[in-house]
Amino acid sequence: MPRVFVTQAIDPAGLAVLRDAGLDVAEHRGERPIGRGPLLAAVKGCAGVIPMPTDRIDDAVLATAGLRVVAHHAVGYDNIDLEAAKRRGVIVTNTPGVLTAATADLTLALMLAAARRLVEADQLMRAGAFAGWRPLLLRGLALDGARLGIVGLGRIGRAVARRAAAFGLQTVHCSRSDKPDAGIERVDLETLLATSDIVSLHCPLTAETRHLIDAAALARMKPGAILINTARGPVVDEAALVEALESGHIAAAGLDVFEDEPRAHPGLRALPQAVLAPHIGSATVAARRQMALKAARNMVAALAGDTPPDRIA
Repeated sequence: MPRVFVTQAIDPAGLAVLRDAGLDVAEHRGERPIGRGPLLAAVKGCAGVIPMPTDRIDDAVLATAGLRVVAHHAVGYDNIDLEAAKRRGVIVTNTPGVLTAATADLTLALMLAAARRLVEADQLMRAGAFAGWRPLLLRGLALDGARLGIVGLGRIGRAVARRAAAFGLQTVHCSRSDKPDAGIERVDLETLLATSDIVSLHCPLTAETRHLIDAAALARMKPGAILINTARGPVVDEAALVEALESGHIAAAGLDVFEDEPRAHPGLRALPQAVLAPHIGSATVAARRQMALKAARNMVAALAGDTPPDRIA
């Protein structure tokens, strides 16, 4: 009976698919992500592993004797060494599509919270400092008529654009993709940064996009603009973002991912104009269940010798 290791507790529906297929399933159920040493120990003797974005699946893991499949419980796979997987003949899959709506919803939530200064408003009320309605109190950005720049017009970027239209946002994008842009104006990154009231990041993390939003990029952004990141933390230079927020050049930021997760830059934690969420873009019951089911079905197919639906390597 092939053994599969799941590196964090997932929706039980996914585990049921694995066990119904006759697989021997072990699951890490700690309060924190599994550490490096325990991960290496746990995968020994396993035919498959279902990792999370917090797990580094490098050559040391992929070299495990008997390991045949890595069924990632995520869409982005910058934590997996695909070249090593190909070299060792290990199949790698991911879970595209099922978390698109949830992440797009969270992106709009961060936009609204940052634009309308909800964290500052909440703190004001909790401190008992609200002295009554005033015309100039906590004025923020009106989304209706504002310009949204989407960096990376993939599934999630497109879903964000559809939702943004309902708020009256005028959307442009920059993307490496040659797919039709669904009527959204395409501009270069320089133009997007200089003209957008809100910049929302939806690009994968690669060598080219690491610190794509650095001090120079932030300086090119429109004064008073808002930055949203639900992609990957290292796309943004957090130290540079803190400086831009402290100076007032960037009015606010909404972040669901961080450069050194699970830690956020201490400067961000000190700024009420930074809206911070703990990587919950896909955290709906429906999305996380579908992610578990996709990962499990990919695993079952691959171990059965079939082509898994979401193979990436």
